[in-house]
Amino acid sequence: MAFILETANNRLVEAEIILAKSNDMPLKKDDWNFNWRQLFKEHNTQTFILRTKQPPHSIEGVLHLMSENEMLVMDVLEIAPGNIGRRNKKYDNVAGCLVAFACRESFKIEGAYKGYLTFVSKTNLIEWYINKYGAEKALGQRMFIDPAAGLSLIGKYLERKNKRNHEKK
Repeated sequence: MAFILETANNRLVEAEIILAKSNDMPLKKDDWNFNWRQLFKEHNTQTFILRTKQPPHSIEGVLHLMSENEMLVMDVLEIAPGNIGRRNKKYDNVAGCLVAFACRESFKIEGAYKGYLTFVSKTNLIEWYINKYGAEKALGQRMFIDPAAGLSLIGKYLERKNKRNHEKK
């Protein structure tokens, strides 16, 4: 279970993150940046969608995970075009829910990197990942979220005990 914030009325909306099917993939022609149908076909990866729980189940974000050298890699994360920016977005906390979900998945990995989530950030987002999600820089644009920060994100975005507790941080 996840909760995303409907910005128009500052109301939490129930959402779910599920393993995607081929026909779930959003399209570039609908202003998405990535070719999700192509990414979905890659081997040794999993694609998840975050959608509103109530019909019509609108897709508000997509996450593509892969395993590499016994590490879980957040390969691609994209939020719906209507959720981008600071003004006029429909929902907030979509990226946070997807990052927290990826952190939760990282605890399913066996070995030395259990609980670690790694990813490559765009240069202009490095400081944002550090400040918003507690990520740390590794090499160049490679970043990671350690188990303690991951557990914190899981608690904040996925395990909300009080639906009224939705302050924006």
